[in-house]
Amino acid sequence: MENPLLLFPQLNTSASKDKSYYKVMKSTNKEETNKASKPGAKQKRNRLSLLLQKSEFHEDDHLGKPANLKKAASVSPEEAVKWGESFDKLLSQKAGLDAFTKFLKTEFSEENIEFWIACEDYKKSKTAHELLAKAKTIYETFIQKDAPKEVNLDFHTKEVTSQNIEQPIITAFDAAQSTVYKLMEQDSYPRFLRSDPYLNLVQGRNPSRPALRRRSRSFTVNEFQDVRSDFTIWICY
Repeated sequence: MENPLLLFPQLNTSASKDKSYYKVMKSTNKEETNKASKPGAKQKRNRLSLLLQKSEFHEDDHLGKPANLKKAASVSPEEAVKWGESFDKLLSQKAGLDAFTKFLKTEFSEENIEFWIACEDYKKSKTAHELLAKAKTIYETFIQKDAPKEVNLDFHTKEVTSQNIEQPIITAFDAAQSTVYKLMEQDSYPRFLRSDPYLNLVQGRNPSRPALRRRSRSFTVNEFQDVRSDFTIWICY
């Protein structure tokens, strides 16, 4: 019996066309699937542009904020000049104490003024129970070894203070407070008087608003892989 394909060649042609059509459709479907799952060049450009737009503009934390500018502007030059007369006069005024505290934070030594303030508050205690509670907190925060805000005290002063808090009285921290006070008076206070924020106040100048500083958002690995292959297209677009 003869081959049907030889008798009817149109069948072979039709089958061949069907096969070719199947391959084309399969290839088209695969390309559409890839396009749906993988972002195109335009979408990549948009993503990259969005990532770059997420870069944040922010200001310096110390005198750039409106609230701090307002506080600084409320101090008259005459008042600021008085801060330079003595360290005691600086700490006796709330604005002066606040300004000095901010300065110490820029030097990462704010634990000294915080300890001094805690001692001043301690001496206002009215009951033995209040003295005991505050003494324990001050000792654990500033005095004991490896305390979170340990202040720099000589061995003798630290020993005396440790003994005093066993049965705390109003003067329990006097020696330690005096030591820290002298350290700030002789070391930090002169630098404060030479600092730009203080000199601006004395001269009656409001601290100028610092220039905006750009902080770029870093790409994650996946984000960078998605857009790096399209950098050339994006630049030349």
